[in-house]
Amino acid sequence: MKNICLFFQIHQPLLLKRYRFFDIGQNHYYYDDFQTEENLAYVVENSYIKANNTLLEMIRSSNGKFRCSFALSGLAIELFEQYAPEVIDSFRELAKTASVEFLAMPYSNSPAAVYDLDEFERQAQLLSDKIEELFGKRPTTFFNTEMIYSDEIGEKISKMGYRSVFIDEAKHVMGWKSPNYIYCHSYMPKLQLLVRNNKLSDDIALNFQKLSLKAEDYIRWVASLPEGENQVNIGMSYDALGILQPEYSGIFNFLKSLPYFAMEQQVGFVLPRDIAKSADHKESLSVPYPMSWAGSEKNLTAWTGNDLQQEALNKLYAVSERVNLCADNSLKHDWLMLQSIDNFRYMSHVDAYKTHYETAYDAFVNYMNVLADFLQRVNAQYPTSIENEELNALLKTINNQESEIAKLESEIARLKKRS
Repeated sequence: MKNICLFFQIHQPLLLKRYRFFDIGQNHYYYDDFQTEENLAYVVENSYIKANNTLLEMIRSSNGKFRCSFALSGLAIELFEQYAPEVIDSFRELAKTASVEFLAMPYSNSPAAVYDLDEFERQAQLLSDKIEELFGKRPTTFFNTEMIYSDEIGEKISKMGYRSVFIDEAKHVMGWKSPNYIYCHSYMPKLQLLVRNNKLSDDIALNFQKLSLKAEDYIRWVASLPEGENQVNIGMSYDALGILQPEYSGIFNFLKSLPYFAMEQQVGFVLPRDIAKSADHKESLSVPYPMSWAGSEKNLTAWTGNDLQQEALNKLYAVSERVNLCADNSLKHDWLMLQSIDNFRYMSHVDAYKTHYETAYDAFVNYMNVLADFLQRVNAQYPTSIENEELNALLKTINNQESEIAKLESEIARLKKRS
């Protein structure tokens, strides 16, 4: 039987305001709230609410046989909570059906997996805590920022306890192999690699109108895949529903028809947690260098491809240890927001998707002005005169203290139960 694992990525950027050189040291608020709220309202009205209502109707009309999953960034959750709480409510309604799964990812949709694996783990923990708080279940499947993945990142994801991770179908990794099997990590075999089918994903997200796509044809393509190719992973940004493919294109009617034709063709819908129970691994995949789901090359060029981006990223992550020693919650929140990968895409000379800057250089200058102020605030708490060795020793002491406190609390709880 063929199974479709349908997943959506949801992230909204918190836009930086125009921040001048003379603002450095004077103004510690960095965000354009008006433009952020306006952009969010447009997407919520034209995509998220309609899409959530459509999926809820599909789940109910199919008696729960239709299933899908969401990678929802912490930054997007914060914006929904502040400006559009009805979106959180609609996701809660979906969660109640038990036909929806929420995935783990870096809290601020950051590239931390490439620059700082400890920060990557912290953000994954933070987002998983938030998902569990909102929707009642802790994620077991990982979706990294922009689907960035390598063997090293996969090893970290496995050690964090996740059972599976979504990766993209890249020719230099897959070669002749089909994405429609369940693979595993090259040396951490417990970690399943769920490979996104590029063509079937892009047929909906990018080419829906061009193809005049019909649900019966789409399901027939899935049903007619070669024998043994039973796991089809289809993923896209959620704003493909209503924004990239507007309502007038028929995208929502297309979605509503999928469960009916799937049942007719004996095609099922599964969640990542369902796949994780399967022992049907084809073989392992090796990804020695980081790849993503961006462009035809599936690399990191959109965010790290020029000197401007590399300068900004290196300066930002150079203070990671200092920031995580701070007790200043405002500083730590800004740290998360400044890591959002959108900031670095705006600096791209070739792919500044959804940029609000005139040039890549304008984006770089604005970001670096903000970063300069942020670094001053970090330096005020942990001056650069303190050597990294001292910071590492201090951080180790703090971590040991936290571990000891956790053990003592656990022992107290155990003794209370006995009494």
